[in-house]
Amino acid sequence: MPGPSNTPDLRGAVRGLDRRRFLTVSAAATALAFTTGLPRTGAFAAPAGSPSAITSDPFTLAVASGDPLPDSVLLWTRLAPLPLEPTGGMPPSRFDVDWEVSRDATFTRVVRRGTASAHTEFNHSVHAEVRGLDAATEYFYRFRVGQWISPVGRTRTAPAVGAAVSSLTFALASCQRYDQGYYTAYKHLAGEDVDAVFHLGDYLYEYAVNASAGARAYTQPLPAHLNHETVTLDDYRARYGLYKSDPDQIAAHLAHPFIVTWDDHETENNYAADTPENSVPPEEFLVRRAAAYRAYWENQPLRMPQQPSGPDLRLYRRLQWGRLAQFDILDTRQYRTNQANGDGWKVPSAESEAELMTLPGNEQEQWLIDGWRRSSALWNVVPQQVTFSRRDNPSGDGTRSMDSWDGYPASRRRILEGWKASEQSNLMVLTGDVHVHYGLNIHDDFDDPSSRIMGTEIVTSSITSGGNGAERPANWAAYLERNPHMKFYNGLRGYTTVSLDATGAEITYKNVPYVSTPGAPLTIGGRFFTESGKPGLVPA
Repeated sequence: MPGPSNTPDLRGAVRGLDRRRFLTVSAAATALAFTTGLPRTGAFAAPAGSPSAITSDPFTLAVASGDPLPDSVLLWTRLAPLPLEPTGGMPPSRFDVDWEVSRDATFTRVVRRGTASAHTEFNHSVHAEVRGLDAATEYFYRFRVGQWISPVGRTRTAPAVGAAVSSLTFALASCQRYDQGYYTAYKHLAGEDVDAVFHLGDYLYEYAVNASAGARAYTQPLPAHLNHETVTLDDYRARYGLYKSDPDQIAAHLAHPFIVTWDDHETENNYAADTPENSVPPEEFLVRRAAAYRAYWENQPLRMPQQPSGPDLRLYRRLQWGRLAQFDILDTRQYRTNQANGDGWKVPSAESEAELMTLPGNEQEQWLIDGWRRSSALWNVVPQQVTFSRRDNPSGDGTRSMDSWDGYPASRRRILEGWKASEQSNLMVLTGDVHVHYGLNIHDDFDDPSSRIMGTEIVTSSITSGGNGAERPANWAAYLERNPHMKFYNGLRGYTTVSLDATGAEITYKNVPYVSTPGAPLTIGGRFFTESGKPGLVPA
């Protein structure tokens, strides 16, 4: 149980829950969910450790940056000499970690220095919010503890608020199940000239990873404690250690700032708010969710406002790129109504079409619409998780995905009505989840292909999830036929780049032909353009 210095933190976390939900959680589960361990102070604080206690390289997971602002960027690392162990191989002490930011990679033009604490309670992760930087500027950064110096990362700040920006290029990535292939796509992404990477969810998968890492077919066995589904905080921490140790993923983080949001697998497949996939008591799932959210924050370049409070984490947020783009990053898992019709692909019913159904939750819906109303950006971009546009099953059985926006059509309609009321002109929705590339026009009425096109949806394929895939899956022709607003469909793995300027947006879908072995080349799967003020995808 926590010491006296933790009491205010516990009370503050409990106040964040409504009374109805709080009363569903037993006292024991409450203690677990809300005291996963905040750093203590005074006599209860973890002792400061001597750097000499770190006898092997603690920067095995390298570094990352994220959420660029005009004068600030978030720098991340985690001390983990043994990354596959839940503790990372670190002693239970607090360590002071120095950081520095430079205008050049050799650190002859250092502009900012500081020290951050790596707390044992946060698994020795470091989240350094560096302020006082110049807008629209490239920087290099690194960390140091004792004799150990981290790899050098590259990042960049956003343009000044209200600045005229000529262009912006960003990449989309999602769905990277470790045991279903190699992260070769990330190796190629590391070499791209992009301003930022949006990761759209499923950064981690909760499923067991066997000794040979599945499709990777390792001959050196992985630890046995990875070979079961993640449930506890130790489970999630060890799994992040495995995922983040991949060298190609490290290369992508070293090269670009990441802007992240989650989907389901960072916690559990297809969960909805406080409803788990399987029939377990709600208090049991909330403890698991608290562990998953805690480990997510520990292992991502997220700022302090995103630090979780028990089983809650405010992940939706808004970033600006001068007057060119506004990014409204959504969380479509934590607040959603439970899926209708028992989840899966089902025929729509009165249950799924009910007005009370909401995917982002009522508060987040209004936050998004209010943000559009106030936006002064040319492009309003919505990075989120599950397919927004309608998808009719190519089998012709009338079913649609209850886990996507098709299972929440009233929520989608409210969003689109809010878009129309904002009188903005350039809507782009960014999506992951489905392990394929799509290019979709968002129609005012999906039953009428001639209805107004409201915007475009860019769906990026997975990094590895689903295995090698195929350029034209078996349902390729039928999918395009039954969904005339679907302008592109490709089933290989990869990522997507989007370039915005005053004239329009160019979307390039990029593929690797296989992930079952490393070293795959990069190919262009498709290239499209949507004109500013005239939404609709056309081949480029």
